[in-house]
Amino acid sequence: MKKLIGRREEITLLNNLNNNEMSAFVAVYGRRRVGKTFLVRQVFNNTFSFYFTGTANINTAQQLANFHAALSGQIIAAEHYPIPKDWFEAFRQLSAALATLSGKKVVFLDELPWLDTPKSGFIPALEYFWNSWGSAQPDILLITCGSAASWMINNLINHRGGLHNRVTHRIQLDPFTLGECEHFFEERGATFGRYQIIQLYMVTGGIPFYLDQVDKGLTATQNIDRLCFSKNGLLRTEFDNLYTSLFKKADKHIAIIEILAGKNKGMSREEIIKKSGIPDGGSLTRLLLELEQSGFIRRYKTFGHAVRDMQYQVSDFYSLFYLRFIKTHDSEEHNSWLDRMDNPEVRAWSGYAFEQVCWAHLPQIKQALGVSGVQTSTSTWQGSVGDTKAQIDLVIDRRDQAINLFEIKFSMDEFAIDKNYADTLRRKISVFKQATNTRKAVFMTMLTTFGITNNQYAGSIVQKSLTMDALFG
Repeated sequence: MKKLIGRREEITLLNNLNNNEMSAFVAVYGRRRVGKTFLVRQVFNNTFSFYFTGTANINTAQQLANFHAALSGQIIAAEHYPIPKDWFEAFRQLSAALATLSGKKVVFLDELPWLDTPKSGFIPALEYFWNSWGSAQPDILLITCGSAASWMINNLINHRGGLHNRVTHRIQLDPFTLGECEHFFEERGATFGRYQIIQLYMVTGGIPFYLDQVDKGLTATQNIDRLCFSKNGLLRTEFDNLYTSLFKKADKHIAIIEILAGKNKGMSREEIIKKSGIPDGGSLTRLLLELEQSGFIRRYKTFGHAVRDMQYQVSDFYSLFYLRFIKTHDSEEHNSWLDRMDNPEVRAWSGYAFEQVCWAHLPQIKQALGVSGVQTSTSTWQGSVGDTKAQIDLVIDRRDQAINLFEIKFSMDEFAIDKNYADTLRRKISVFKQATNTRKAVFMTMLTTFGITNNQYAGSIVQKSLTMDALFG
């Protein structure tokens, strides 16, 4: 049996709920392939009082027939139950069958969004089951799971009807951090260095299922070539399945992702409207929220700007890589990624993707700076003084009257700061101070893969230098 990597808080919570003498309703959600079902199955050793998973693209009658087969096959008392006519009857059968069991009863309903087919009445039936019976029992642990994060949030966690505030615990399962990826590969006997792990992360985003396809006998570059560009590569055809499995009408979601992926920096809501043709209003708000809740995009602020000026950016590493390289790949090419490594387009993507890796590891960066206990806000910044423009990759504004301005560089060796680049950094600091009128101490901070060369220019301008090792903390 494969070992669970990370997930300490989630494991502790589920074990505590299993040992408590009280009912609990848990909602587990997160991006497709992130390991939700694997987590629950591993914690409970695949032993449930009742387990049922929804199936995509089948009607209610077929779902009910599958439910009946699962119930009659797992609980002896249900062997002679008829196929339920609707979900209300299905849940009545479930409560009657569970009542015949002793001890803690763990019910795991997986891929819940697929059960909520049009006019199925699934949600009202689930609501009635929990409110009228499940919540009153001292020994019921109901675990629900779904990849469509927006559905889980809107229909369970933030439900405005009878399920309002009925979910007692929520588990949002995130992709692995770099440190967890390193542990994952160590458990499988792989000997990738941290530079190679970051290369894989910039393509897979720390998604466990993708990482599980990595061949430990190949380099990171060879694995990317095999997974993304070979005829039968898993990630070559994953994109469409990823979005259509999460959103019933995915065309507009994909359109927004494609627009955002075409620009290295973030885009405002107004820019998205202009590029997509989607009118401003509730529909766009819903699309952006669903993409954000599902982990495909992130909102972030620019330093000194109001919340209403938030920027949107693709945060799903695989989606970005697919749209930049896999989608336009010529199927007749061989060793596609190996041949592109020195391509300017690849170098530009590498720098941008490494920035996103850093943004995904802000807690680790703060720990490396020694400010984990200090209240901070993070942002990007761009501005000008006269004709002189400047932009900052990452700004950490600290409550202790200091600001770290980050320059983030992805390179194969130590990064050398020469006179021209040192002058550029000085201009950035000067423009930032003048444009923002900050009175805080400003520290120029370099975050690079292998550190910076110790020379006269680095010493005169850089107050703090972090390497990629900081991201693995």
